[in-house]
Amino acid sequence: MNALTDRGSKYAVSGGPVTTQDDAKAFVKQLCRNKKFAKATHNTWAVILPDGTPIKNDDGESGAGIVILRMLDREDLTGHIIVVTRWFGGTKLGGDRFRRVQDAVRVYLDDLA
Repeated sequence: MNALTDRGSKYAVSGGPVTTQDDAKAFVKQLCRNKKFAKATHNTWAVILPDGTPIKNDDGESGAGIVILRMLDREDLTGHIIVVTRWFGGTKLGGDRFRRVQDAVRVYLDDLA
């Protein structure tokens, strides 16, 4: 888990290998067994399955899942879920929230390399 902050909001990123939509949902469910993640405002995620099927879930952070999906596509990374978790800090970030999602995903991808 790598944390970023912006105006009180905190972001963390998690991920791992998955091969099916059920695996992806199980990954997020397992993550949310940790109370800290269960209490997060958003657990946004995306994966491109090994067969090329893209799946995303914004979890209330409208548009954030497609940001993760596009980055996975650009990296040609399949079979790997990335979850960006946000704890809302009280200040709306507007479009900057997408930059923080990108930053979190970039940290994760850099750690994979």
